[in-house]
Amino acid sequence: MPFSHSERPLYEVKAGLFKGLSHPFRVRVLEILADGEDHTVSELLADTGLEASHLSQHLSVLRRHRLVVSERRGSHVYYRLAWPEVADFLVAARHLLVRMVASDGERLSDVSGLPELAD
Repeated sequence: MPFSHSERPLYEVKAGLFKGLSHPFRVRVLEILADGEDHTVSELLADTGLEASHLSQHLSVLRRHRLVVSERRGSHVYYRLAWPEVADFLVAARHLLVRMVASDGERLSDVSGLPELAD
């Protein structure tokens, strides 16, 4: 019998967090939501360039791993980060990425093309 969410060992919950982050488009969606605003599915579709069915699957994973929450308002569904610490985590990951790229001496120019994240 599988554990309920509250009974799972914390290392499994942590692994789920990283699983939620393990796809480039899910990271991109989180980066968009990191501005602290609520975004409609239509906005996320336009910003990611994904097909609706693919975005829906990624949003489902992000909801399942408790990284985003959604709210229906009229005919629109809005998404936002479930916790402000998700944005902090993205900033920390960005800093690590920049250090790793800088230490390799390669692709440093690619860093300037990354979307802005609030520090």
